[in-house]
Amino acid sequence: MDKLFDFELLGRLLALPYVQAALVAAAILGLLAGVLGPLIVSRNMAFAVHGTSELSFTGGAAALLLGINVGHGALAGAVIAALVLGLLSRRNSDHDSVIGAVLSFGLGVGVLLLWLYPGRANNKFGLLVGQVVGVDFASIALLSACGIAVMLVLLVIYRPLLFSSVDPEVAKARGVPVGRLSVVFAVLVGVATALGVQTVGALLVLALMITPAAAAARVTASPLRATVLAVVFAEASALGGFILSLAPGAPVSAFVTGISFLIYLVCWTISRMRGRSARGASVVAVPMPAR
Repeated sequence: MDKLFDFELLGRLLALPYVQAALVAAAILGLLAGVLGPLIVSRNMAFAVHGTSELSFTGGAAALLLGINVGHGALAGAVIAALVLGLLSRRNSDHDSVIGAVLSFGLGVGVLLLWLYPGRANNKFGLLVGQVVGVDFASIALLSACGIAVMLVLLVIYRPLLFSSVDPEVAKARGVPVGRLSVVFAVLVGVATALGVQTVGALLVLALMITPAAAAARVTASPLRATVLAVVFAEASALGGFILSLAPGAPVSAFVTGISFLIYLVCWTISRMRGRSARGASVVAVPMPAR
């Protein structure tokens, strides 16, 4: 616990190149999570994100075993997962069952691949819960390129995607290609999820992709304000989690999830207080019957 407040050690660590690379990676991940998160929440895709992260873990484990870049393997696994989920779950009633089946299969294969890997146990553990030292400047290049690509594609499809997220039936009746947009968005989410596997870890990347957006949805109904708040919350969780984990050398994901959940609790409390105030005002506004 003393190391958590060792500011001298923290200052020395922040001066290291690999730590600075990790902070840049955290900022990129926070931006992507904040922008994509509100759409994920409105489309009820939290379970799909979890399934995609498990397949990212499988791809990362395969890359670790083959001796290639873990980020490339995680990215390939996430894109394959997104395409498989999009093709197998055409009907909404099949969605959760397909995700569950693919998730369990991918996780089992990933565990087998890690068992076959003869290298250090830290590399295996890092895939699950993240590690700061796993990020280098080559990973930053991959993060930046993928982040720019995701933002450009999202910029092109954002309006019809938002329309189909809010009211898919009306959007489909208006000629919006709802099915194709869903597959494209699933791939974008898969890419963003894969980028978080090497840093936040496969098991807890959900906290960065979902919790900030869920917190923002608690305090505003505006898509624009929700996106801005989600970006702020995600950046605070990602950067704050990385910084707090440095001195004690603890897993990054523990602090990222803790900060994001604390933000969610604060927003949940605000929404509850607003609800009580609104109910109280409505009671006061109702005129009493004359006696």
